[in-house]
Amino acid sequence: MNPIQFVFLAFLIIPFVEIYLLLQIGGIVGVLPTIVLVVSTAIIGVALLKRQGLATWQRFQSNMSQGQLPAIEIMEAVALLIGGALLLTPGFFTDIIGFACLIPAIRQKIVLAIIAKRGQTTGHTDNHHTTSTENIIEGEFKKED
Repeated sequence: MNPIQFVFLAFLIIPFVEIYLLLQIGGIVGVLPTIVLVVSTAIIGVALLKRQGLATWQRFQSNMSQGQLPAIEIMEAVALLIGGALLLTPGFFTDIIGFACLIPAIRQKIVLAIIAKRGQTTGHTDNHHTTSTENIIEGEFKKED
């Protein structure tokens, strides 16, 4: 399944899942507690997003200062962005996925799985980080008219 089909199906299916879960949980605990739960997950999610985003940013800067490509940190930042957006979306299903993106161990496993799958589809088999000096070719040139 290509990514566009996946996103299309997600936009169709997720709202129905959210409505179903909201109705079920609202029927069990009541309307007001359900609303409080939804708002609470958003507030907790924003706090976690801020903390995890700062930690990822610090690792990104550390790798850049050491001359390493911060590929994992960039992918984690994307996962954090997606997780934060999902936590701000009202509903319990998106909250579960959003919190999964904010838990470092789960997020790193997701990122590494995506990188491994991407490496398999592009034919890359090396798992080392490329430093900024590995792709430099030194030489001289002279411009002639």
